[in-house]
Amino acid sequence: MTKELFPDAETTSNGVTGAPLAERMRPRRLEEVVGQERLLSTGRFLRRVIEKDQIPSLILWGPPGVGKTTLANVIARTSRSNFVAISAVLSGIKGLKTVLAEAHYQRQAFSRSTILFVDEIHRFNKAQQDAFLPHVEDGSITLIGATTENPSFEVISPLLSRSRVVVLQPLSEDDLVQLLSRALNDEDRGLGLLHISSDKEVLSLIARHANGDARVALNALELASSLMEGQQSPRLNHQVVSEALQKKTLLYDKTGEEHFNLISALHKSLRNSDPDAALYWLARMLEAGEDPLYVARRMVRFASEDVGLADPGALGRTIDGLRAFQFLGLPEGKLSLAQVAIGLALAPKSNSVYKAYARAVRDVD
Repeated sequence: MTKELFPDAETTSNGVTGAPLAERMRPRRLEEVVGQERLLSTGRFLRRVIEKDQIPSLILWGPPGVGKTTLANVIARTSRSNFVAISAVLSGIKGLKTVLAEAHYQRQAFSRSTILFVDEIHRFNKAQQDAFLPHVEDGSITLIGATTENPSFEVISPLLSRSRVVVLQPLSEDDLVQLLSRALNDEDRGLGLLHISSDKEVLSLIARHANGDARVALNALELASSLMEGQQSPRLNHQVVSEALQKKTLLYDKTGEEHFNLISALHKSLRNSDPDAALYWLARMLEAGEDPLYVARRMVRFASEDVGLADPGALGRTIDGLRAFQFLGLPEGKLSLAQVAIGLALAPKSNSVYKAYARAVRDVD
């Protein structure tokens, strides 16, 4: 896999490619990237190294749909280095060794460096991550890892010490509206040939639903456009968008974007002290086959991050619920997690520990 990692999708007879809209509209140049001004404005670190083709090893950390793979796409299209991409979900240690051996050969035979992009790098275990180290140290590869998890916990310290951690933020509503408008008007890669019109308020509705995730926003727009297929002078309105968003909500993929959407919904329900909503989202995930231990771990984190010192005992009760689930297993153990979710929703909230630790981290940095 080289720079052709992000090939242009083939176009069908009606002018719309077979790839999802979010993939077709993925920016190919820095000028097309929306959001992340703190990192990509003129003169900023990340923009400078991309423009100068002097990419250091990077860990791109942020929630889904904020531009981690997009930045890899831009680098792949602009860098003169050999560019290779792998997914930690799909690649094992054997495939990783093959990639690293090829990178070493490129350096020895052609004095050509390799940029290795590893999507979801946190899915690699310690031994797999250790395999990168000698190749990063001798310059055979420049490592770019993308992760939705805190790299301080999920990436081994030797790799962290040799990489620059870049934190990407959720996109703003205005950013998402700009992306949606661009997709509606783009005749080459977007929906421009369908001649769909829309008011900004309708696009804002989609943007608010997406909660900072460009992929969610563009997928919702694509679904809404499909509901108007065959209409004369199609125009997005609240009814069509609401129907599209409702259909979107019914989807669940425990390894895809709905996985993150629903755990976010549970988190927000707990934070808003809404036990009914918290129980709904918990049941929604568990009955769809989500890993109960994943949900339990997120609630343990919530007990410290959002309840904190307002109810110090909440952390212990959450751990007790986790242990009860491990003791009982399925299906009886689900009630233990339900009890934890209701308790956390009803508990008083304080993020003082979270804020204090964040200040300490800034001092460390």
